[in-house]
Amino acid sequence: MVTNTRAAVTAQRAGDATTRAGPGSGRAASQVRLRLTLIGGFALWRGSEELRVATSGQRLIALLALRSRPVRRQQVAGLLWPDYPAERSLADLRTALWRVNQRSQKVIYATPALLRLDGAVDVDVHDLTAFARGLSQAEAGLRAVDLDSVRLAELAGDLLPDWYDDWLHDEREELRQTGLHALERLARALSAAGRHAEAIQAAQAAIRLEPLRETAHHTLIEIHLSEGNWSEARRQFQHCRQLLNAELGVEPSDSMRRLLEKSRLAGALPSICARCRTAVRAAR
Repeated sequence: MVTNTRAAVTAQRAGDATTRAGPGSGRAASQVRLRLTLIGGFALWRGSEELRVATSGQRLIALLALRSRPVRRQQVAGLLWPDYPAERSLADLRTALWRVNQRSQKVIYATPALLRLDGAVDVDVHDLTAFARGLSQAEAGLRAVDLDSVRLAELAGDLLPDWYDDWLHDEREELRQTGLHALERLARALSAAGRHAEAIQAAQAAIRLEPLRETAHHTLIEIHLSEGNWSEARRQFQHCRQLLNAELGVEPSDSMRRLLEKSRLAGALPSICARCRTAVRAAR
């Protein structure tokens, strides 16, 4: 289900470029930008067409896509074929590179020493990190950001979940942390825009991604309180408290308790004032 959705969205994003290129010739098709998706699984697209890539080529493309600068051939070979002697790993790298670039559009730019992903390839991970950076800047009041430019499923998705390569571990964790912070910021931004239902979905996605992350629970409680749903906020606090107690043996932070206490007092103040006015009128 997730894969089909990703495929549909990827095809839709590339549709305008396909239309501009026009039907017919291979030359027109080569003008369509390639799009690489790594969140949820590997796929390389040209317009609405998914291109077939051998396993070794997939890993080569993914590795280069996740690096922000050109990588030396020896380093790439050592990461992708760590159990092979240097000479054989470099030979396998040359074979994989040749196979990947045997198409009308080159995917990898290569020099005798360095490799990098071609600049004409769009990458979903790059879009996500740019969106997360934009949310951070928007929260600081430095710029505006389109809250709908990245799908919630991409922010909460796993990076190449069926791959178990050692070199991918740090990349996966870095993207997970980026997604968690982005989900929390997105939830706050949506709530501030009055889109509370979507804000709740974003906060819940962060909690599903990391159930013990207190800041995600804190964000969800804030959204419930901004809607005036005290009971929902209290229920979420109790859920968070039980979870932290059971898994870590700790209590929620004082800041979360103060958030609820402040809201409870603010809600009680109007009724206290009303009773005071009633008593004064009666005394007169």
